[in-house]
Amino acid sequence: MANGEKATLTNRQSPFSDAFKQFICEGWAPYSSEPPAPLPGAVAAAAHRKKLSAIYPGERLIIPAGSLKPRSNDCDYPFRPHSAFTWLTGLGTDREPDAVLVMEPAAGGHTSTLYFHPRVPRTDEEFYGNPRYGEMWVGQRESLDEMAALGQLRTANIDELEPALQKMASQTPTRMLRETDPSLANKLDAWRGRGDREDAELVVTLSELRLIKDDFEVAQLRQACQATAVGFEAVVRELPNALAKPRGERWVEGVFGLHARHQGNAVGYDTIAASGDHANTLHWIRNDGDLHDGDLLLMDAGVELDSLFTADVTRTMPVNGRFTDAQRKVYDAVRAAQQAGFEAAKPGALFSDVHQAAIAVIAERLADWGVLPVSAEQALDPVEGGQYRRWMVHGTSHHLGLDVHDCAQALREEYRGPLKPGMVITVEPGIYFKSTDLLLPEELRGIGVRIEDDILITADGYEILSDQLPRESADVEAWMAGLLA
Repeated sequence: MANGEKATLTNRQSPFSDAFKQFICEGWAPYSSEPPAPLPGAVAAAAHRKKLSAIYPGERLIIPAGSLKPRSNDCDYPFRPHSAFTWLTGLGTDREPDAVLVMEPAAGGHTSTLYFHPRVPRTDEEFYGNPRYGEMWVGQRESLDEMAALGQLRTANIDELEPALQKMASQTPTRMLRETDPSLANKLDAWRGRGDREDAELVVTLSELRLIKDDFEVAQLRQACQATAVGFEAVVRELPNALAKPRGERWVEGVFGLHARHQGNAVGYDTIAASGDHANTLHWIRNDGDLHDGDLLLMDAGVELDSLFTADVTRTMPVNGRFTDAQRKVYDAVRAAQQAGFEAAKPGALFSDVHQAAIAVIAERLADWGVLPVSAEQALDPVEGGQYRRWMVHGTSHHLGLDVHDCAQALREEYRGPLKPGMVITVEPGIYFKSTDLLLPEELRGIGVRIEDDILITADGYEILSDQLPRESADVEAWMAGLLA
């Protein structure tokens, strides 16, 4: 990777001659005069800004996208904007490092302006010499008018941001999403003469506003689930190759990642491709193990669309296409627990009701198998029980949306309160029998199973958004047989 000229040249840079500076600016086709079409999320984002505006009348609101983060030396991680910024602007994929949305109080609400670094003329040295913004380095950037057309909101040069924020800073009540731009937050504190108490409340509000999804968001999540199913099918077709190669888990991860990039923006989180006993490590993302005939493959993966909405799906599949009797016994128990969780998911039910329904089934099965040291009823006692958690330590659900663990800064009573139409949650019970667990019958050791789907709470129950993939053990085998034929 090369690097462009800066004010002080490093040992990897060479100065540009005057002849080159003149030559590089000549002979380029003009930029298109046609404005780009609005982004798919622009209309929804305007409605989201209206909701936020109604909560904070008369206050200035500052929501930065965030900045690039170094991976090593001068190489950065791929950029992903903060989810609140995307929710309020409709900008997804890798848009827009260092951009800041400012909602200025106005009569009847707020006036929104997106401050960002626009494209410069080709006569500017940035065009060819700046590796962060130069068109030669990162591709054609938007002008102010083009970005305004994409996002359907007013735009301004980022150079105008600080003077705009300093204006009336001590008199205008202001809240900022601090975590995305600490340097700007520190300057803001000096300008307004106080700290960040109100800023913390804004973080909570931005999470809670996203708990109930609108039609656009639900459609994006449904599409993300559909794209994820394509990735799972591709993995099953490639299982013979993964089985034959060393570090087959990496082959699985790579195949899904290929389809995630093709179907959307990327994976929504690090893929878990856990074969055999690795399935019993809940966050197994090393994915460096081999696949073995007769083992199960627990795959937890989701496609993130260009809008940054992500699916979150888990399937546990026999590598050779057929469950053993012991594997089927565990799998069917998890599936029964998931179904109980589904049936508990309805408007008015508590978020925790889904988990309680699922773990009741798991505790009963563990007791039936003679694994629990107490009865199922005793294990489920909230004060004296919990023994079942040796084999099912995590929760059954979380909210889903722009983040795989969405709305995480919402107050506990809102996040875990009554389910409402428009909420999207996961239902993902599991049983994890480590190979080293001597309390288990030998035939069950090393078996790990999780089944996860994404559901929308509807007016009278739930809809499974990820219903493109089978769940019943016999259906999984038939599905795999068709793909492996």
